[in-house]
Amino acid sequence: MPPVSAVHDEARGTRRRRRDVLLAYVALTKPRIIELLLVTTVPAMMLAERGIPSPWLVFATLFGGTLAAGSANALNCVADADIDAVMKRTSARPLPRHQVPPRNALVFGVVLGVLSFAWLWPTTNLLAACLSVAAILFYVLIYTMVLKRRTAQNIVWGGAAGCMPVVIGWSAVTGSIEWPALVMFGVIFFWTPPHFWALAMKFKDDYARAGVPMLPVVTTADRVARQIVTYSWVMVLWTLLLVPAAGWVYAAFAVGVGVWFLAVAHRLYAAIRRGEPGKPMKLFHMSNTYLTLVFVALAVDSAISLPTVF
Repeated sequence: MPPVSAVHDEARGTRRRRRDVLLAYVALTKPRIIELLLVTTVPAMMLAERGIPSPWLVFATLFGGTLAAGSANALNCVADADIDAVMKRTSARPLPRHQVPPRNALVFGVVLGVLSFAWLWPTTNLLAACLSVAAILFYVLIYTMVLKRRTAQNIVWGGAAGCMPVVIGWSAVTGSIEWPALVMFGVIFFWTPPHFWALAMKFKDDYARAGVPMLPVVTTADRVARQIVTYSWVMVLWTLLLVPAAGWVYAAFAVGVGVWFLAVAHRLYAAIRRGEPGKPMKLFHMSNTYLTLVFVALAVDSAISLPTVF
């Protein structure tokens, strides 16, 4: 009979292995990306309600959205396993480290997608459920498997999948898709290139090693910075299209943080024009804060139900 200490050590080892496996599956869903998606969903629902929606509906939408985003991200990990293995930034993900078998990750991603549809249909509506499936399919089949490895415009069009949570949130409340939902979609659509290209500038060598034609890999830093400035201007101006549906709180914040974003983007461009490396990661991290502030302002505006500007 083994000593008691050995039995306890074996039990601890078993619990540790189970925990590590669980954490590996959680990592497949890319929780930090999901957090940002959910930050935009609730304000979209509040604008649709022009107030505070039912807490149950908010929970149901967020839970279903989490399942859908987790599905898309897990399937992305399966499709990009070869790329992730050669990039330093992604080499610690579960598949490159062989923490999860590819077949298991594939099944996991598909099951999450099915569960998201099965959950959202009865708890919200069929439109929201179908939009969640469309987002998964677009992200995996169009962006990951077609655009990402073939064109430098991959993130421009592929980023549309990340815009879907606001449309899903709006449709969960209204059962329809109306112009404010499309404007919110556009805000995130034009936000994605500056956000991601800043990251790609930092990890240019990683993408080059993996053979992924991100814009910083295939063109000069000067041109990338110009594109970042161009999309930043379009994004900030696009946020103002939402002003007629919102109130003064949103309008003031959209202008204020928009000026801040443009200043950072122009500073990056000016530094690169001077032959300096610039600070693309400053723009990358700041872009997360910017998007959060814009949508938090939208949520506050909707919660206090101020009169619309127009």
